[in-house]
Amino acid sequence: MSSKKRNWKPQTALVHGGTLRSGFGETSEAMYLTQGYVYQTAQAAEARFKGEEPGFIYSRYANPTVDMFEKRMCALEGAEDARATASGMAAVTAALLCSVKAGDHIVAARALFGSCRWVIETLAPRYGIEATLVDGTDIANWEKAVRPNTKLFFLESPTNPTLEVVDIAAVASLANSIGARLVVDNVFATPLQQKPLQLGAHIVVYSATKHIDGQGRCLGGVILSDKKWIDENLHDYFRHTGPSLSPFNAWTLLKGLETLPLRVRQQTESAGKIADFLAEQPQIARVIYPGRADHPQAEIVKKQMSGGSTLICLDVKGGKQAAFALQNALEIVLISNNLGDAKSLITHPATTTHKNLSDEARAELGIGPGTLRLSVGLEDTGDLLEDIAQALKAAK
Repeated sequence: MSSKKRNWKPQTALVHGGTLRSGFGETSEAMYLTQGYVYQTAQAAEARFKGEEPGFIYSRYANPTVDMFEKRMCALEGAEDARATASGMAAVTAALLCSVKAGDHIVAARALFGSCRWVIETLAPRYGIEATLVDGTDIANWEKAVRPNTKLFFLESPTNPTLEVVDIAAVASLANSIGARLVVDNVFATPLQQKPLQLGAHIVVYSATKHIDGQGRCLGGVILSDKKWIDENLHDYFRHTGPSLSPFNAWTLLKGLETLPLRVRQQTESAGKIADFLAEQPQIARVIYPGRADHPQAEIVKKQMSGGSTLICLDVKGGKQAAFALQNALEIVLISNNLGDAKSLITHPATTTHKNLSDEARAELGIGPGTLRLSVGLEDTGDLLEDIAQALKAAK
Protein backbone atom coordinates (compact mmCIF):
# COMPACT_ATOMS: atom_id res chain seq x y z
CA MET A 1 0.00 0.00 0.00
CA SER A 2 1.37 3.38 -0.98
CA SER A 3 2.30 5.72 1.86
CA LYS A 4 0.94 8.69 -0.13
CA LYS A 5 -1.38 10.75 2.06
CA ARG A 6 -5.02 10.55 1.01
CA ASN A 7 -7.98 12.63 2.14
CA TRP A 8 -10.15 9.60 2.75
CA LYS A 9 -13.51 9.76 4.49
CA PRO A 10 -13.72 7.73 7.74
CA GLN A 11 -15.50 4.78 6.12
CA THR A 12 -12.68 4.38 3.60
CA ALA A 13 -9.88 4.90 6.12
CA LEU A 14 -11.43 2.25 8.38
CA VAL A 15 -11.13 -0.33 5.60
CA HIS A 16 -7.80 0.63 4.05
CA GLY A 17 -5.88 2.89 6.44
CA GLY A 18 -2.42 1.73 7.51
CA THR A 19 -2.53 -1.48 5.47
CA LEU A 20 0.87 -3.18 5.18
CA ARG A 21 0.93 -6.11 2.73
CA SER A 22 3.57 -8.79 2.54
CA GLY A 23 5.00 -10.15 -0.69
CA PHE A 24 2.05 -12.55 -0.89
CA GLY A 25 -0.35 -9.66 -1.57
CA GLU A 26 -2.99 -10.85 0.88
CA THR A 27 -6.41 -9.12 0.87
CA SER A 28 -7.02 -9.31 4.62
CA GLU A 29 -4.33 -7.90 6.88
CA ALA A 30 -1.65 -10.40 7.84
CA MET A 31 -1.37 -11.57 11.42
CA TYR A 32 2.27 -11.48 12.53
CA LEU A 33 2.37 -13.75 15.56
CA THR A 34 6.04 -13.22 16.29
CA GLN A 35 7.97 -12.02 19.30
CA GLY A 36 11.17 -10.94 17.58
CA TYR A 37 12.73 -10.09 14.23
CA VAL A 38 15.87 -11.20 12.34
CA TYR A 39 18.60 -8.84 11.08
CA GLN A 40 20.70 -9.58 8.03
CA THR A 41 23.90 -8.45 9.76
CA ALA A 42 25.14 -7.40 13.17
CA GLN A 43 25.60 -3.91 11.72
CA ALA A 44 21.92 -3.85 10.70
CA ALA A 45 20.86 -4.82 14.23
CA GLU A 46 23.00 -2.04 15.68
CA ALA A 47 21.55 0.51 13.26
CA ARG A 48 18.00 -0.49 14.03
CA PHE A 49 18.53 -0.27 17.79
CA LYS A 50 20.09 3.17 17.29
CA GLY A 51 17.08 4.24 15.28
CA GLU A 52 19.23 4.83 12.22
CA GLU A 53 17.21 2.47 10.03
CA PRO A 54 13.49 1.66 10.22
CA GLY A 55 12.12 -1.70 11.20
CA PHE A 56 10.73 -3.76 14.04
CA ILE A 57 12.83 -4.90 16.99
CA TYR A 58 10.55 -6.63 19.49
CA SER A 59 6.79 -7.14 19.57
CA ARG A 60 6.43 -5.85 23.11
CA TYR A 61 6.52 -2.34 21.68
CA ALA A 62 6.20 -2.65 17.90
CA ASN A 63 4.66 -5.29 15.63
CA PRO A 64 3.44 -5.10 12.01
CA THR A 65 -0.16 -6.09 12.79
CA VAL A 66 -0.36 -3.80 15.82
CA ASP A 67 1.23 -1.04 13.75
CA MET A 68 -1.55 -1.33 11.16
CA PHE A 69 -4.16 -0.95 13.90
CA GLU A 70 -2.39 2.09 15.33
CA LYS A 71 -2.10 3.77 11.93
CA ARG A 72 -5.75 3.08 11.12
CA MET A 73 -6.80 4.61 14.42
CA CYS A 74 -4.65 7.66 13.68
CA ALA A 75 -6.38 8.06 10.31
CA LEU A 76 -9.77 7.93 12.01
CA GLU A 77 -8.90 10.17 14.95
CA GLY A 78 -6.77 12.70 13.07
CA ALA A 79 -3.80 11.96 15.35
CA GLU A 80 -0.11 11.97 14.47
CA ASP A 81 0.77 8.83 16.39
CA ALA A 82 -0.64 6.12 18.62
CA ARG A 83 0.25 3.17 20.85
CA ALA A 84 -2.09 0.20 21.22
CA THR A 85 -2.46 -1.47 24.60
CA ALA A 86 -3.74 -4.72 26.06
CA SER A 87 -6.90 -3.11 27.48
CA GLY A 88 -8.66 0.20 27.89
CA MET A 89 -7.45 0.52 31.47
CA ALA A 90 -3.87 -0.11 30.31
CA ALA A 91 -4.33 2.84 27.93
CA VAL A 92 -5.75 5.10 30.65
CA THR A 93 -3.08 4.19 33.21
CA ALA A 94 -0.20 4.60 30.75
CA ALA A 95 -1.51 7.93 29.46
CA LEU A 96 -1.81 9.30 32.98
CA LEU A 97 1.33 7.95 34.64
CA CYS A 98 3.71 8.77 31.79
CA SER A 99 2.51 12.40 31.96
CA VAL A 100 3.23 13.14 35.63
CA LYS A 101 5.78 12.54 38.36
CA ALA A 102 5.93 12.75 42.15
CA GLY A 103 4.94 16.23 43.26
CA ASP A 104 2.64 16.89 40.29
CA HIS A 105 -1.11 17.42 40.54
CA ILE A 106 -3.97 15.95 38.46
CA VAL A 107 -7.46 17.44 38.20
CA ALA A 108 -10.09 14.96 37.03
CA ALA A 109 -13.83 14.98 36.55
CA ARG A 110 -15.35 12.90 39.34
CA ALA A 111 -17.73 11.13 36.93
CA LEU A 112 -15.37 8.34 35.91
CA PHE A 113 -15.48 4.58 35.42
CA GLY A 114 -14.73 2.89 38.75
CA SER A 115 -11.26 1.65 37.76
CA CYS A 116 -10.32 5.11 36.47
CA ARG A 117 -11.34 6.59 39.83
CA TRP A 118 -9.11 4.01 41.54
CA VAL A 119 -6.10 5.05 39.45
CA ILE A 120 -6.71 8.72 40.27
CA GLU A 121 -7.70 8.39 43.93
CA THR A 122 -5.67 5.39 45.10
CA LEU A 123 -2.80 4.53 42.76
CA ALA A 124 -1.49 7.99 41.86
CA PRO A 125 -1.13 9.20 45.50
CA ARG A 126 0.99 6.12 46.31
CA TYR A 127 3.63 7.61 44.02
CA GLY A 128 3.40 11.14 45.37
CA ILE A 129 1.02 12.43 42.70
CA GLU A 130 -1.73 14.63 44.09
CA ALA A 131 -5.24 14.48 42.66
CA THR A 132 -8.46 16.49 42.91
CA LEU A 133 -11.87 15.35 41.68
CA VAL A 134 -14.37 17.97 40.53
CA ASP A 135 -17.84 18.23 39.05
CA GLY A 136 -16.63 18.39 35.46
CA THR A 137 -19.76 19.93 33.98
CA ASP A 138 -18.88 23.45 35.24
CA ILE A 139 -15.60 24.96 34.00
CA ALA A 140 -15.45 27.08 37.16
CA ASN A 141 -14.81 23.90 39.16
CA TRP A 142 -11.77 23.11 37.02
CA GLU A 143 -10.46 26.64 37.47
CA LYS A 144 -10.85 26.52 41.27
CA ALA A 145 -9.00 23.18 41.48
CA VAL A 146 -5.89 24.39 39.63
CA ARG A 147 -2.68 24.56 41.69
CA PRO A 148 0.82 25.73 40.75
CA ASN A 149 1.81 22.06 40.28
CA THR A 150 -1.21 21.05 38.15
CA LYS A 151 0.13 19.21 35.12
CA LEU A 152 -2.76 17.10 33.86
CA PHE A 153 -6.54 17.18 33.39
CA PHE A 154 -8.53 13.99 32.83
CA LEU A 155 -12.16 13.44 31.87
CA GLU A 156 -14.67 11.11 30.24
CA SER A 157 -17.37 12.58 28.04
CA PRO A 158 -20.06 11.32 27.92
CA THR A 159 -19.45 9.87 31.35
CA ASN A 160 -19.97 6.37 32.67
CA PRO A 161 -22.79 5.67 33.49
CA THR A 162 -24.84 8.88 33.77
CA LEU A 163 -23.83 10.28 30.35
CA GLU A 164 -22.82 13.74 31.59
CA VAL A 165 -21.14 15.76 28.86
CA VAL A 166 -18.12 17.93 29.65
CA ASP A 167 -17.15 20.98 27.58
CA ILE A 168 -13.91 19.59 26.17
CA ALA A 169 -12.88 22.81 24.40
CA ALA A 170 -13.26 24.86 27.60
CA VAL A 171 -11.21 22.42 29.68
CA ALA A 172 -8.55 22.21 26.95
CA SER A 173 -8.30 26.00 26.83
CA LEU A 174 -7.79 26.12 30.60
CA ALA A 175 -5.13 23.39 30.35
CA ASN A 176 -3.29 25.38 27.68
CA SER A 177 -3.39 28.53 29.80
CA ILE A 178 -1.47 26.83 32.65
CA GLY A 179 0.80 24.62 30.55
CA ALA A 180 -1.04 21.41 31.42
CA ARG A 181 -2.33 18.62 29.17
CA LEU A 182 -5.84 17.23 28.81
CA VAL A 183 -6.49 13.48 28.51
CA VAL A 184 -9.97 12.54 27.24
CA ASP A 185 -11.50 9.07 27.47
CA ASN A 186 -13.73 9.12 24.38
CA VAL A 187 -15.07 5.58 24.52
CA PHE A 188 -18.77 6.40 24.98
CA ALA A 189 -18.88 8.85 22.06
CA THR A 190 -16.70 6.70 19.79
CA PRO A 191 -14.21 8.36 17.42
CA LEU A 192 -17.05 8.76 14.91
CA GLN A 193 -19.28 11.02 17.01
CA GLN A 194 -16.75 13.18 18.87
CA LYS A 195 -13.25 14.39 18.01
CA PRO A 196 -11.45 15.46 21.21
CA LEU A 197 -8.20 16.40 19.43
CA GLN A 198 -10.12 18.80 17.18
CA LEU A 199 -11.70 20.29 20.30
CA GLY A 200 -8.26 20.98 21.78
CA ALA A 201 -7.55 17.87 23.85
CA HIS A 202 -3.92 16.72 23.82
CA ILE A 203 -4.34 12.96 24.38
CA VAL A 204 -7.25 10.62 23.61
CA VAL A 205 -7.71 7.12 25.02
CA TYR A 206 -10.08 4.31 24.11
CA SER A 207 -11.08 0.95 25.40
CA ALA A 208 -11.04 -0.76 22.00
CA THR A 209 -12.81 -3.63 23.75
CA LYS A 210 -16.01 -1.62 23.37
CA HIS A 211 -17.33 -0.33 20.03
CA ILE A 212 -14.06 -0.80 18.10
CA ASP A 213 -14.22 -4.56 18.53
CA GLY A 214 -17.89 -4.33 19.33
CA GLN A 215 -18.55 -8.04 19.11
CA GLY A 216 -17.43 -9.40 22.46
CA ARG A 217 -14.27 -11.05 21.15
CA CYS A 218 -11.19 -9.46 22.70
CA LEU A 219 -9.67 -6.79 24.91
CA GLY A 220 -7.70 -3.81 23.65
CA GLY A 221 -6.94 -0.14 24.12
CA VAL A 222 -5.23 2.71 22.33
CA ILE A 223 -3.61 6.07 23.16
CA LEU A 224 -3.47 8.80 20.50
CA SER A 225 -1.66 12.12 20.52
CA ASP A 226 0.96 14.18 18.67
CA LYS A 227 4.21 12.43 17.76
CA LYS A 228 6.35 14.65 19.98
CA TRP A 229 4.41 13.77 23.14
CA ILE A 230 4.42 10.06 22.32
CA ASP A 231 8.16 10.08 21.55
CA GLU A 232 9.11 12.08 24.65
CA ASN A 233 6.57 10.86 27.22
CA LEU A 234 4.87 7.62 26.26
CA HIS A 235 7.40 5.68 24.17
CA ASP A 236 9.92 4.76 26.88
CA TYR A 237 7.19 4.13 29.47
CA PHE A 238 5.42 1.85 27.00
CA ARG A 239 8.61 0.11 25.93
CA HIS A 240 9.81 -0.71 29.43
CA THR A 241 6.53 -1.43 31.27
CA GLY A 242 5.02 -3.60 28.50
CA PRO A 243 1.24 -2.94 28.35
CA SER A 244 1.33 -4.13 24.73
CA LEU A 245 -1.55 -5.37 22.59
CA SER A 246 -1.28 -8.89 21.20
CA PRO A 247 -1.06 -9.17 17.38
CA PHE A 248 -4.08 -11.48 17.36
CA ASN A 249 -6.19 -8.91 19.20
CA ALA A 250 -4.88 -6.16 16.91
CA TRP A 251 -6.00 -8.19 13.89
CA THR A 252 -9.43 -8.70 15.46
CA LEU A 253 -9.73 -4.96 16.13
CA LEU A 254 -8.76 -4.19 12.53
CA LYS A 255 -11.68 -6.33 11.41
CA GLY A 256 -13.93 -4.49 13.88
CA LEU A 257 -12.93 -1.09 12.51
CA GLU A 258 -14.13 -2.08 9.03
CA THR A 259 -17.74 -2.21 10.21
CA LEU A 260 -17.60 0.43 12.96
CA PRO A 261 -19.58 3.15 11.10
CA LEU A 262 -22.38 0.74 10.17
CA ARG A 263 -22.68 -0.62 13.70
CA VAL A 264 -22.52 2.71 15.53
CA ARG A 265 -25.03 4.32 13.16
CA GLN A 266 -27.65 1.62 13.74
CA GLN A 267 -26.98 1.40 17.48
CA THR A 268 -27.34 5.17 17.84
CA GLU A 269 -30.58 5.27 15.87
CA SER A 270 -32.03 2.46 17.98
CA ALA A 271 -30.83 4.05 21.21
CA GLY A 272 -32.56 7.33 20.36
CA LYS A 273 -35.89 5.57 19.74
CA ILE A 274 -35.57 3.47 22.90
CA ALA A 275 -34.68 6.55 24.99
CA ASP A 276 -37.79 8.34 23.73
CA PHE A 277 -39.91 5.28 24.55
CA LEU A 278 -38.48 4.96 28.06
CA ALA A 279 -39.05 8.65 28.78
CA GLU A 280 -42.80 8.09 28.36
CA GLN A 281 -43.04 5.12 30.74
CA PRO A 282 -44.53 5.80 34.21
CA GLN A 283 -42.19 3.27 35.82
CA ILE A 284 -39.13 5.24 34.68
CA ALA A 285 -38.19 8.21 36.86
CA ARG A 286 -35.45 9.60 34.61
CA VAL A 287 -33.85 9.03 31.21
CA ILE A 288 -30.51 10.55 30.24
CA TYR A 289 -29.55 10.38 26.59
CA PRO A 290 -27.23 12.83 24.76
CA GLY A 291 -29.51 12.96 21.72
CA ARG A 292 -32.52 14.31 23.66
CA ALA A 293 -33.39 17.97 24.18
CA ASP A 294 -33.82 17.37 27.93
CA HIS A 295 -30.23 16.22 28.41
CA PRO A 296 -28.65 18.38 31.17
CA GLN A 297 -25.85 19.51 28.82
CA ALA A 298 -27.88 19.56 25.59
CA GLU A 299 -26.16 22.71 24.27
CA ILE A 300 -22.68 21.24 24.75
CA VAL A 301 -23.82 18.01 23.07
CA LYS A 302 -24.87 20.05 20.01
CA LYS A 303 -21.54 21.87 20.01
CA GLN A 304 -19.14 18.94 20.24
CA MET A 305 -20.92 15.71 19.28
CA SER A 306 -22.10 14.73 15.81
CA GLY A 307 -24.43 12.01 17.14
CA GLY A 308 -26.13 10.89 20.31
CA SER A 309 -24.79 7.71 21.84
CA THR A 310 -25.30 3.97 21.84
CA LEU A 311 -25.81 4.18 25.64
CA ILE A 312 -28.84 5.15 27.70
CA CYS A 313 -28.96 5.85 31.44
CA LEU A 314 -32.29 5.35 33.19
CA ASP A 315 -33.65 5.36 36.73
CA VAL A 316 -36.36 2.85 37.60
CA LYS A 317 -38.91 3.79 40.25
CA GLY A 318 -38.73 1.37 43.15
CA GLY A 319 -34.96 1.30 43.56
CA LYS A 320 -32.75 -1.77 43.43
CA GLN A 321 -35.60 -4.29 43.69
CA ALA A 322 -37.42 -2.81 40.70
CA ALA A 323 -34.20 -2.40 38.69
CA PHE A 324 -33.27 -6.04 39.29
CA ALA A 325 -36.79 -7.18 38.39
CA LEU A 326 -36.62 -5.26 35.12
CA GLN A 327 -33.25 -6.76 34.22
CA ASN A 328 -34.37 -10.28 35.10
CA ALA A 329 -37.49 -9.99 32.95
CA LEU A 330 -35.61 -9.03 29.78
CA GLU A 331 -35.37 -11.79 27.17
CA ILE A 332 -33.25 -10.24 24.39
CA VAL A 333 -31.22 -7.69 26.35
CA LEU A 334 -28.48 -9.47 28.33
CA ILE A 335 -27.19 -8.60 31.79
CA SER A 336 -23.50 -7.72 31.38
CA ASN A 337 -21.12 -4.98 32.49
CA ASN A 338 -19.63 -4.62 28.99
CA LEU A 339 -20.88 -2.06 26.45
CA GLY A 340 -20.67 -1.15 22.77
CA ASP A 341 -21.41 -4.73 21.76
CA ALA A 342 -23.48 -6.08 18.88
CA LYS A 343 -25.73 -7.54 21.59
CA SER A 344 -27.79 -5.22 23.77
CA LEU A 345 -26.49 -5.25 27.34
CA ILE A 346 -27.76 -3.83 30.62
CA THR A 347 -26.07 -3.40 33.98
CA HIS A 348 -26.80 -2.04 37.44
CA PRO A 349 -23.83 0.28 38.13
CA ALA A 350 -24.30 0.47 41.92
CA THR A 351 -23.66 -3.26 42.25
CA THR A 352 -21.22 -3.74 39.35
CA THR A 353 -19.04 -1.10 37.66
CA HIS A 354 -19.28 1.44 40.52
CA LYS A 355 -19.82 -0.90 43.48
CA ASN A 356 -16.55 0.11 45.18
CA LEU A 357 -17.61 3.75 45.52
CA SER A 358 -19.22 4.91 48.75
CA ASP A 359 -22.95 5.62 48.83
CA GLU A 360 -22.09 9.31 49.03
CA ALA A 361 -19.78 9.16 46.01
CA ARG A 362 -22.41 7.34 43.96
CA ALA A 363 -25.03 9.89 44.98
CA GLU A 364 -22.73 12.70 43.83
CA LEU A 365 -22.53 11.04 40.43
CA GLY A 366 -26.29 10.56 40.20
CA ILE A 367 -26.05 6.77 40.54
CA GLY A 368 -28.96 5.59 42.64
CA PRO A 369 -30.25 2.15 43.60
CA GLY A 370 -32.61 2.24 40.61
CA THR A 371 -30.04 3.40 38.03
CA LEU A 372 -29.45 1.17 35.00
CA ARG A 373 -27.10 1.57 32.03
CA LEU A 374 -28.37 0.19 28.74
CA SER A 375 -25.97 -0.43 25.85
CA VAL A 376 -28.01 -0.79 22.67
CA GLY A 377 -26.90 -3.44 20.20
CA LEU A 378 -27.68 -4.41 16.62
CA GLU A 379 -30.94 -6.28 17.17
CA ASP A 380 -34.08 -5.09 15.41
CA THR A 381 -35.29 -1.91 17.13
CA GLY A 382 -38.87 -3.13 17.23
CA ASP A 383 -37.84 -6.37 18.91
CA LEU A 384 -35.86 -4.43 21.52
CA LEU A 385 -38.81 -2.12 22.22
CA GLU A 386 -41.11 -5.11 22.64
CA ASP A 387 -38.63 -6.78 24.98
CA ILE A 388 -38.30 -3.68 27.15
CA ALA A 389 -42.07 -3.14 27.17
CA GLN A 390 -42.79 -6.70 28.35
CA ALA A 391 -40.03 -6.46 30.96
CA LEU A 392 -41.53 -3.25 32.34
CA LYS A 393 -44.90 -4.96 32.55
CA ALA A 394 -43.44 -8.04 34.24
CA ALA A 395 -41.45 -5.95 36.69
CA LYS A 396 -44.42 -3.93 38.00
